[in-house]
Amino acid sequence: MTPPTLYPFDEDEIDETFVRASGPGGQNVNKVSTAVELRFDAAASLSFPEDVRDRLIKLAGSRATKDGVIVLLAQTFRTQERNRQDARERLQGLINRASVPPPPPRKKTRPTRAAREKRLEGKAIRSTVKKLRGRVGED
Repeated sequence: MTPPTLYPFDEDEIDETFVRASGPGGQNVNKVSTAVELRFDAAASLSFPEDVRDRLIKLAGSRATKDGVIVLLAQTFRTQERNRQDARERLQGLINRASVPPPPPRKKTRPTRAAREKRLEGKAIRSTVKKLRGRVGED
C-alpha cells in the first residue's frame, strides 16, 4: 500500500486573530492577547481534492462551522508565537488525518461447510459433557 499524500495548507487561506486567553495567568492575562484563533476555510480551499476537504470538515466536528470554516483556538502557551505554532500544528495534524483514505469495505464471506460441521460437532460434544454433570440417578 502506498503512503497517503500529505497536503500542506496555503498560508493565504489562514486567518489568525490574537485574543485574550482565559484562565489563570495573573495580571498578564488581562493585558496581553496571547491566545490565537485560527480560521481555515476548508470548504473553499483549493489546496486539496474534494474528498479530502469533506473528510477534513467531518473530522473537525464541532470545530467546523456550517459554512465549512474550521476554527481552532490555541491558548495553552504564554507566548503568541508558541500558540500560533500550536494552532498550525493542530491544523496540519487534522489535514494529515483527513488525507488518509478510508479502508475499503469488508468483503462478506461465509463459513465453509466443513467449518459449520466442525462447530456443530463441538457443540454436541460440549452438550454431552454438560449432560453428564447432572445428578446420578438410581439404577
